[in-house]
Amino acid sequence: MLDSPMLPELIQEAQRALGREQRLREKFYRDITPEHKWEFIRGEVIMHSPASNRHLMASQRIFKLLDTFVSIHRLGQVRIEKAMTTFPRNDYEPDVIFFGPAKSAMIEPDTLRFPIPDFIVEVLSPSTEQRDRGIKFQDYAFHGVAEYWIIDPDAETVEPYRLLGDAYPPVERLGDGTVISDIVPGFEVPVRAIFDEEANLAALREILARS
Repeated sequence: MLDSPMLPELIQEAQRALGREQRLREKFYRDITPEHKWEFIRGEVIMHSPASNRHLMASQRIFKLLDTFVSIHRLGQVRIEKAMTTFPRNDYEPDVIFFGPAKSAMIEPDTLRFPIPDFIVEVLSPSTEQRDRGIKFQDYAFHGVAEYWIIDPDAETVEPYRLLGDAYPPVERLGDGTVISDIVPGFEVPVRAIFDEEANLAALREILARS
């Protein structure tokens, strides 16, 4: 684009488009309600449909493990769903998010729009997979989300992406073994603990026992 003779016109058109988008975003902030899960992505308001029980259980299990570990070791804060994270262009409500000490210091009791997390977990569903692997994958990486786990509750796998520069290099999908976090020091859990209740309870007991 920089080499195009139409560069000034292209910049003007982009500025007009971003201006329209910003007005829609301001309206979005005025109109959203806490009863639903909303996101604002590239000028579009997205209201999420109800999630399957399989999706909800995977979200709850990884949240319990991460929140328990982070709370015990006082490493920051963890939130599950409906915490709106504000990126330069888009607003997302990821399934599970972690803020280290620096970002946690920015969060107040009345915070409605949260800073960009240090670690995000998204649990795939048919309606969200394209965004989770597309625009969110790019946006999270480009804006410094140090770690991004994609959980597939149907295949029962985890993809633990770690930031390298401003991108996430390819990783192996894990269906068993242990998944380890780099950004949450010492946090490692069996993959099965995300999908199986007994394995989840065993992992929780292990976290508590090590504390």
